[in-house]
Amino acid sequence: MTPNWTVVRVLRDRDAALCLAALVVSGFGTSALWLASGVWVKDLTGSNGLAALCVLALWAPTLAGPALGTLADLTRRRPLLIALNLLPAALLPTLVTVDSPGRLWLLLTVLFLYGAAAVVHEAAKSALVAAAVAPELLGDFNGLRTTAVEGMKLLAPLAGAGVYAAYGGPSVALLDAASFVCAAGLYACLRVREDRPAPSAPGLRARTAEGTRFLWGHPRLRPLVLAGGAVMLCAGFNGALIYAVVERLGHSPAYTGALYAAQGAGSVAVGLVSGPALRRLGERRFAAYGIALTAVAVAARAIPLDGVALVCGAAIGAGLPCVLIAALTAVQQETPGPLLGRVSGTAGTLLFTPNVIGLAAGAGLVEVVEPPPLLLLCGLGLLTAAVPLAQRAASASRTAARSPSDANPA
Repeated sequence: MTPNWTVVRVLRDRDAALCLAALVVSGFGTSALWLASGVWVKDLTGSNGLAALCVLALWAPTLAGPALGTLADLTRRRPLLIALNLLPAALLPTLVTVDSPGRLWLLLTVLFLYGAAAVVHEAAKSALVAAAVAPELLGDFNGLRTTAVEGMKLLAPLAGAGVYAAYGGPSVALLDAASFVCAAGLYACLRVREDRPAPSAPGLRARTAEGTRFLWGHPRLRPLVLAGGAVMLCAGFNGALIYAVVERLGHSPAYTGALYAAQGAGSVAVGLVSGPALRRLGERRFAAYGIALTAVAVAARAIPLDGVALVCGAAIGAGLPCVLIAALTAVQQETPGPLLGRVSGTAGTLLFTPNVIGLAAGAGLVEVVEPPPLLLLCGLGLLTAAVPLAQRAASASRTAARSPSDANPA
């Protein structure tokens, strides 16, 4: 099966195409707000650390991922996805009142609730996609999903920066709210048949524990998720340095839009080839190669040149999603449907909670330490995360290549 044909098969599926369209629409608004919120706070307060706290507020709810993911197994996923898009659409218009540092608490609160809805949304969407897309095409779908969502970095940050510069942060918030209303309408058009969830263990804690036990005891899922968590720790740390990197380049905070656009270009490229690459390399090697590429690009950001910064942004965009695509695809392929929401939520916590820690550490250190040593340290940490996956992949290849007589000599 050629790569082009698998992509066409995914796009010709009505429900898969609608899911991708919903992700494009909401991803556009989210990417625009993600950039604008940091610039907004930077302009209000002048602090790089407080600007990084906007992203921290968005990621913090992943700490409760196992419990929030369990909610996706308690009801049908399609109506839940509709509600989870309408919730942020209702919250975001309140940000029109944020016009001074004294209102910063409202922006951070809305971003936190926005992030909590996103955790449940991710678990429900993962389960719905696994039911709608053939298992052998999940890698292609997740790659296209990366292309759709991360590809918004080609347009959304620049659009968000433009809207912010012309009309201010409240206008970006209203744009994002409109994107979520459109996404809710697209999910309403899905025709996926869903059975009522079967009874499970009584109590939220017991249901959550079922997903945790399954993931932790699975030999294929655990190494990928743990490696992904280590990568996201470093990615969060690197993300908190972005405004300091832009400052060293001699640009205004709005220049972050150009760096995110370069990162989006890299993500578009890797998303289009991830399905065939997963089948050819296997999950571990695909993830290890992507981590190594990210490590080199993060370290090279210490060079204060515009061209280097843009190339590094593209390389980070290409490398960083690899381990996430590999882990998500494995979770969808290996997890029974009734458990998929809570297992996805648990995987999300293990993957993205370290990102929150990295953001917090980076936001603190960037105020007292120059970026170059921090970037080099982050690159070294990423290389360390790639080594176990590369070693296990090589070991598995050698084992598969051995003949029965090699394994059992006469």
